[in-house]
Amino acid sequence: MEQKIEQAVAHIKNATDISEVEKPLILEKIEEWKEEKSAISDLNNKLEEWWLQVEPIFAELGLV
Repeated sequence: MEQKIEQAVAHIKNATDISEVEKPLILEKIEEWKEEKSAISDLNNKLEEWWLQVEPIFAELGLV
């Protein structure tokens, strides 16, 4: 799972369809989640805000 998360992070960093303002916010939430395993629901809530932008990346990696 960690490898897939790292792949998602790399894709997010290189994504052209995610604004440069939102990328650090998304990446910050992923880092918080990695540090605090019990924060999965918090990560899910935050990602819902950006779902339309990150869903293709996660789909490509087989996470959805």
